Amino acid sequence: MDAHSRGRADDIDPADQWVLNPNTGNYELRLDHSAGESSSPSRTATAEGTGRRGGSRTGSSREGSGRRGSGSREREEAPDGPRQVPGQRRRSSQGGRGAAEPPSAGRRKRKPQKSRKKKALLWTGGVMAFVVVAGSAGAYVLYQKLNGNIDAIDVGDAGSKNVVTDGPMNILIIGTDKRTGKGNEGYGDKGSEGHADTTILFHVSEDRTNATAMSIPRDLKTEIPECETKNEDGTTTVVPGTPNERFNTSLGQNGRDPGCTMRTVENITGLKPDHFMMVDFNAVKSLTSAVGGVNVCMAKPIDDPKSHLKLPQGESKVQGEQALALLRTRDSFGNRSDLDRIKVQQQFLGSMIREMKSSDTLTNPKKLYKLADAATDALTVDKAIGDARKLVTLAEEIGKVDTKNISFLTMPVIDNPAEPKPITVVVDPVKGEQLFAMMRSDTSLTEVKQKEKAAKGKQAALLKGPKAEAADVRVDVLNGGEIPGAAGSTVTWLQNEQGVLKSTNKANAPEKIKKTTLEYAPNQADQARALAEMMGLPATAMKQGTADAEGLEAMVLTLGADFKGAGQLITGPTKPPKDIEKASADKAVCAQ
Repeated sequence: MDAHSRGRADDIDPADQWVLNPNTGNYELRLDHSAGESSSPSRTATAEGTGRRGGSRTGSSREGSGRRGSGSREREEAPDGPRQVPGQRRRSSQGGRGAAEPPSAGRRKRKPQKSRKKKALLWTGGVMAFVVVAGSAGAYVLYQKLNGNIDAIDVGDAGSKNVVTDGPMNILIIGTDKRTGKGNEGYGDKGSEGHADTTILFHVSEDRTNATAMSIPRDLKTEIPECETKNEDGTTTVVPGTPNERFNTSLGQNGRDPGCTMRTVENITGLKPDHFMMVDFNAVKSLTSAVGGVNVCMAKPIDDPKSHLKLPQGESKVQGEQALALLRTRDSFGNRSDLDRIKVQQQFLGSMIREMKSSDTLTNPKKLYKLADAATDALTVDKAIGDARKLVTLAEEIGKVDTKNISFLTMPVIDNPAEPKPITVVVDPVKGEQLFAMMRSDTSLTEVKQKEKAAKGKQAALLKGPKAEAADVRVDVLNGGEIPGAAGSTVTWLQNEQGVLKSTNKANAPEKIKKTTLEYAPNQADQARALAEMMGLPATAMKQGTADAEGLEAMVLTLGADFKGAGQLITGPTKPPKDIEKASADKAVCAQ
């Protein structure tokens, strides 16, 4: 729709400023609102999902078509006329220079570029629901409008200062039970700042081929560590840690902010969240309404008098208050526990992701605008990503993951043995650590480039064979990672816990490395295999030399950025623990 005939710029709906570029087949957004504002370079945003602002003057840009049309020189010579979207002819009812010209007989109209739409699907398709919308925001609406919507909290060193990292990324998604807005009087605790009611740790692999979304039960009993919170006047307050607390009190209780929740998750799993994204009840209502509803499936009819949720058996579409009721109800599914509610939430998020990557959403500028506006208005994030452009960058990175390789699961837990009649849960001491080790070692839960599968042939064979006794293992340890004192703590652990008395702390390595390595001679292979088993070294860490060691020469273990702490395996199991239920974001499942 042509925005120039709509009057004042303030009266224009940003979603109505889109025009179709016939040379690319993509929608393009015209950001200037009046014919008299042609002295500055035109700025366009294309439906590629890049969120870039073009700095080219109209007529010289090649974004829209691969070449300029026959009227390009005339446009360059008319600076006082209205600027055009690159690659598009001016629409006018009058003849002359401004009139649209038919293609010449000797020139064929360029076909739409399929690769651009495919790229948009790629980066918006495989990402958590709220992150998807944040990414779409940068591509489709005015930066200043959305940037003003976002709230940011300084969590200090609880997260990363960088928007994205070269290695794996962990994003903590927090849904709070805060009561704000009309219609939410029946939810949450009155006057509460909001607790961590729904929490998902979203782990994105280093190669961006897969992701694991692990839900954390709100009724998990755990230790909440000491944490610092930032005050409005710039000072900090230290909130004391408390043992044996419900996980959901890691936020909102005693002044704890999302940084405290991030530290609690790291304390439980050994995985440090890089960023957090937090929403309250209103987000579910506004986002589902903006997208036009989310498809859900019920294995049986639902009629819950507490949440007022009524749904028929089979497929339905929910939005607004009904969507929130679905996510909040506990009495309609399974054994009425919070764990069964989590399964429904995971199925809902998978469906929402599919809806957001659908062509009905991606090709509808008005729907995208409403969705982006609702998402940024609902989001509270850490300061490092508290900017629309930074959210776009993060979303583009996460969006490289295909939805079929996003696995939803719940943290392995057991009933709290300290309670005669358990109402809370604790981490399963065996299955929990196995899953956390897999995530720490960046091992996929899907059949995508598992590290053990990549390490084939001769390299994998290095781990097979006889192993030396711990007392016969001789190794020098260097720290090439990010944890201060890692070499010393590892030597202490090897000597006291593993019986490797001939281990020596050689302090810092000459340079930082990403992956831990073990260098050894062929006649030290049995020692290397023994040490690899103790530390969970993958086959790719084994660096066997060509010449035998002489005398008392020691192997060299250099700890990399993948080292998380003494006693923690470098790589986890190749498969998730038995009986762990997981679902894929690309498949619809009926809630039971």
